[in-house]
Amino acid sequence: MSLVVFTALIGLVIAPVSMDPVMAFLAVCLIAIGAGASGALNMWYEADIDALMTRTKTRPIPAGRLPRAHVLVFGLVLSFAAILSLGLFINWLAAGLLAFTIFFYAVVYTIWLKRLTPQNIVIGGAAGAFPPVIGWVAATGSIGIYPLILFAIIFFWTPPHFWALALLKHKEYAAANIPMLPVIAGERATRTQILIYALILVGFAFLPCALGYAGLFYGLGAGLLNIIFVTLALWLFMADPIKGKRAAGFLFAYSIIYLFLLFGLLPLDKLVG
Repeated sequence: MSLVVFTALIGLVIAPVSMDPVMAFLAVCLIAIGAGASGALNMWYEADIDALMTRTKTRPIPAGRLPRAHVLVFGLVLSFAAILSLGLFINWLAAGLLAFTIFFYAVVYTIWLKRLTPQNIVIGGAAGAFPPVIGWVAATGSIGIYPLILFAIIFFWTPPHFWALALLKHKEYAAANIPMLPVIAGERATRTQILIYALILVGFAFLPCALGYAGLFYGLGAGLLNIIFVTLALWLFMADPIKGKRAAGFLFAYSIIYLFLLFGLLPLDKLVG
């Protein structure tokens, strides 16, 4: 959730227009509310499997703190409020993208894909990749190549990030009958896919610099971050089963830091010229 809000903020900040600070703050808040709404809808639908996993069993519904029906109403009300407010106060293109993102995460990913295919996180990753585009559109009222590059970065970052977690929790996913890649294809295939996506990610991470949207400051920082990311993915690929757990844990933790720092370099690069 923090990454969702942060990447939306970055998309707004790097846009080539100056947005009123109050309106910018409101836009980011409404995007955050929309993200929270989709999270609530996800927890409403997945309450049964959340109760089976140690990572999620303390969430409000499986822990008995909230009735399931209340969470559904809460999620729907937040969704409509965020979309309507973003349209009225900012612009309707940003509101439409937020509506599509909530629908994609809550319906396409949560209800349809997650229990259907081991590629759930690949296709569903598009939902988490939209926030910087929404932030950009909130500021400019239009979609450009630059925010689509940011979309692609998050899209290809998502599989290594979540599959590293899935390697750590594959027994719980199996018990919950969720077809995550380690459960269906095995650990070796998952490690291979993580490395492949990490290498693809590197290419997209350098596109802002290669296409002239960012400068040397971003390029050097991105280079260092990518070297560490690929090194950890390679370590995971080559590690034995025992050390593989440790490698997966390191990669998962670093992937969060990586995205924060990579996106944080963009406004800093703009600032230093």
